[in-house]
Amino acid sequence: MDDEYAKFVRRMNPPRVVIDNDSCEDATIIQVDSFNKHGILLDVVQVLADVNLVITKAYISSDGVWFMDVFNVIDRDGKKIRDKDIINYIQIRLESNASFVPSMTDSVGVTPSEEHTLIELSGTDRTGLLSEVCAVLADLHCNVVNAEIWTHNARAAAVVHVTDETTGCAIKDPARLASIKELLCNVLRGNNELKAAKMTLATSGVTNRDRRLHQIMFADRDYERVGRAELRRVEDKGSRPQVTAFDCSQKDYTVITMKAKDRPKLLFDIICTLTDMQYVVFHGMVNTGRTEAYQEFYIRHVDGVPISSEAERERVVQCLEAAIERRASEGLELQLCTDDRVGLLSDITRIFRENSLSIKRAEISTKGGKALDTFYVTDVTGNPVDPKMIDSIRREIGQTILQVKCNSTPPPPKSPQGTTMGFLFGNLFKARSFQSLKLIRSYS
Repeated sequence: MDDEYAKFVRRMNPPRVVIDNDSCEDATIIQVDSFNKHGILLDVVQVLADVNLVITKAYISSDGVWFMDVFNVIDRDGKKIRDKDIINYIQIRLESNASFVPSMTDSVGVTPSEEHTLIELSGTDRTGLLSEVCAVLADLHCNVVNAEIWTHNARAAAVVHVTDETTGCAIKDPARLASIKELLCNVLRGNNELKAAKMTLATSGVTNRDRRLHQIMFADRDYERVGRAELRRVEDKGSRPQVTAFDCSQKDYTVITMKAKDRPKLLFDIICTLTDMQYVVFHGMVNTGRTEAYQEFYIRHVDGVPISSEAERERVVQCLEAAIERRASEGLELQLCTDDRVGLLSDITRIFRENSLSIKRAEISTKGGKALDTFYVTDVTGNPVDPKMIDSIRREIGQTILQVKCNSTPPPPKSPQGTTMGFLFGNLFKARSFQSLKLIRSYS
């Protein structure tokens, strides 16, 4: 009965979205007011991430049954959002009563659809792994149309969309899917029998690709610090994200603070991880400095209690650090743009492997018959690549086809004012509490 009543209240009080391009000089302000439910913050942040908006500031409040959030956003060029199609898309998505993000599934595998076959993989990372996977798919007459590959802490995960080379559609033959699964599992497993590759038949349903990668790597426990990865973390301490978790002395919250190098989708990665770990953000703020992002969240577990043990606190910190690091652009960014063809990705990654390049992250896409791929590469030891090696590879592939990406990070916003996050958040509580009262009265 309570569930039905909650659904009725949500239907009667759909989200209200205000998109304002006039109040702020250097950003578009998006305000969302809604009936509260678990996961709504991730729903909102995911919509903004889907259209590649950069969040420079955010204020979050979800006390009681109401959720209120304000975002200052810019595009990747550092400008306000003027495109009416994007504004309409945001408005429609955020004001929809439907849940944007399906619930987390535990399986990793091969899912057929009408347009493509979705393959989800995880295994031990090693130099040349992506090349081997692409070679197997090419041999099996599968064309990779879209993919994203992440590596972190000696683990690798991928979400890949493939089509049949002949028909250009999804692969539905069960025997062929079984063959793809068997061969790819053998490649992913390699010589490591301790952590076998994961690739089983998945249930139906579609989850945001970035969220799925977080879920795959979380399930693979990539947040655990072991061996050489731990040594590098100590050596790179100055550039690592700084995450803390401590009790709030005034109310029963756990306070999470984070400082890291700013980059797109950083807030999404944090909120995605907290949501899938079954934590609720009650209050929060985000502010970006010249090069760093500062975030502070007041959270509880979905059962209503804050973090209760040191072991749980340490696990949350490790998982959030891993969520930040998975998408970190480690290595040199290379962009490939050329006519798409079957086996193209296999040929490109083979050249990288033969020249001892290690692919740390990759985004593969095709549009209008063109392949648009981005690779982040290092040498086999994880160090920067010799420029002479890159020049040689570009000559082999084509100078205009493969290019070294210049720094296109949008102009940084001004440094945040104030001395500490606590000071900023204290003011936020006062301002938002007043707004909360006004909104609640308007609904009653």
